[in-house]
Amino acid sequence: MSIQYLIIMFPIEYFLGLILIGVCAGFASGLLGVGGGFLIVPLQYFLLKYIGVEPDLAMLISLGTSLAIIIPTSMSGAYRHTRTLDNIIKPGIQLGLFGIIGGAIGGFIASGLPSRILEIIFGCLLLFIAFKNIIDINKEREEAKIPFNLLTAGVIGLLVGFSSGLLGVGGGVFLIAILTALLGFSLIEAIGTSSVFICLTAVGGFLSYVVTGWGVSTFPYSIGYVSIINFLFIACFSVPLASIGAKFAHKLPQKKLKIIFSILV
Repeated sequence: MSIQYLIIMFPIEYFLGLILIGVCAGFASGLLGVGGGFLIVPLQYFLLKYIGVEPDLAMLISLGTSLAIIIPTSMSGAYRHTRTLDNIIKPGIQLGLFGIIGGAIGGFIASGLPSRILEIIFGCLLLFIAFKNIIDINKEREEAKIPFNLLTAGVIGLLVGFSSGLLGVGGGVFLIAILTALLGFSLIEAIGTSSVFICLTAVGGFLSYVVTGWGVSTFPYSIGYVSIINFLFIACFSVPLASIGAKFAHKLPQKKLKIIFSILV
């Protein structure tokens, strides 16, 4: 796979777009404890449609490749967060183990849904989270409405994992909203816990997109619905930027983090 051949197959602006996605999604992943999928999915989708990929295939490649990228990116951010927060590893792993199962189920279901339905679900959920975050912008910490135990970890992990596999995101954008609104986590604790959770839950969804796209995907240099080219170009920039973003997260006031989170979503 020579560089010259790739340039002939894809326009140069396609590769520049992939690099830009890696920079933006990586920094956002570390800063906000999200996998970056809420940026990686739509931006990849636009790029793939730009080069003429059919919409349904473009959506599935965006979802599957996003989950593959999220695994190393979130690991980079999680490592940085665990150096400062020592109480996030246990809940993150508990949630993540159930999230793997939910992610696999969501990924298999996504392969059978029209791309338009996935787009609408994705957009509506992001809008809801953004508005909820703006409403609670001045709240430093909410009281826990339900206790955190193995049962709640199982239910939340499965639900968020399912949304992760279905929508090609790490699930952090949903998990942070739940941890802060229902379980009484501070935003920085939710961000750190989410980064650990994402490392695990993205695996289930990623594998389901490899399996369901095996022998079906017609996109060059792909494994199932996972594009190797997109993965390499984006991950090379998202992984180091996630560590930098996580470092910044511990320096910013919670209110500023909420504002950044809402604007990005």
